[in-house]
Amino acid sequence: MKTRYLAATFAGLLAICGNGQAQDVYPSRPVTIIVPQAPGGANDAIARIVTQKLSEVMGRQFVVENRAGAGGNIGTAVAARAKPDGYTLMLTTNSAQVINPWLYKNIGFDPVKDFEAVATVATAGYVLVAHPAFPAGNVKEMIDAARAKPGVITIASAGNGTLNHLIGEMLQRAGGIELVHVPYKGAAAAATDVASGQVPLSVQSVPSSIGLINAGRLKVLGTVNEKRIGALPNVPTIGETIPGFGSTPWYGILAPAGTPRDIVAKLQAAVQTTLDSKEVQDKLAAQGCEVMKGSSAQFAAMIRDDLPRWAKIVKDSGATLD
Repeated sequence: MKTRYLAATFAGLLAICGNGQAQDVYPSRPVTIIVPQAPGGANDAIARIVTQKLSEVMGRQFVVENRAGAGGNIGTAVAARAKPDGYTLMLTTNSAQVINPWLYKNIGFDPVKDFEAVATVATAGYVLVAHPAFPAGNVKEMIDAARAKPGVITIASAGNGTLNHLIGEMLQRAGGIELVHVPYKGAAAAATDVASGQVPLSVQSVPSSIGLINAGRLKVLGTVNEKRIGALPNVPTIGETIPGFGSTPWYGILAPAGTPRDIVAKLQAAVQTTLDSKEVQDKLAAQGCEVMKGSSAQFAAMIRDDLPRWAKIVKDSGATLD
């Protein structure tokens, strides 16, 4: 009788321990991916492609949650304050993480101390686009037109402090021109108004504008990236007209500081598997993006290295935001 009692007790303890271990397997419930920009832009497009496959790889749903505002600061601050348990992550771009700290006086987060780098995901193509009726057909002609009418030609962006806003400021400084900035609440709204003729110019990510470009509703004057992009191989870079000009935005996944190392490692491995998928690579390429693989350590080092580099770029551009 005593032996049977002990055996039953031991079996019960094993069952309890087994249940506890099963519950601790990550992820055991859906994971939220915060995107600190509005729907329709590059970050949103990349996040939805990656999370769809990541859900398959991890066996749990990864859900995109857009938390736009203040050039990405609002959503980034929310992610920084999230519980560090792996169930709230952020897929962000370099503008929010390494540029905003130099644009804003108070961003609400520390780009290094408040996060654990998980992995880089992709780079995106950015372009200077115009309404088809805009007289200039390339970057040189646009600069000539702007110099002839300083402070008259308008340029739309996804909002104050967004990457396309800053690129527009950099373009003005590098080209010696003066444009009038018109901020919108998201890249899609800005692209739509350029296509309809409300505003003549905009810097857009390829994901936010490729549909309008292919439909002939936007014309591309130049590529922002240092090199020509696969989605638009015949479009010259702005750097071919203004030597030294160019920027290739990156995107990556971060977790709140204090997230357990084993969870970060598991996520990093899952992201690498996701990016190895030909389906994901093709979907990203169709949006003007390219896979960018990078480990947690490599991503963290890139953030640290990019911060002082962008500090100089922002200072030289003269762009500041309250």
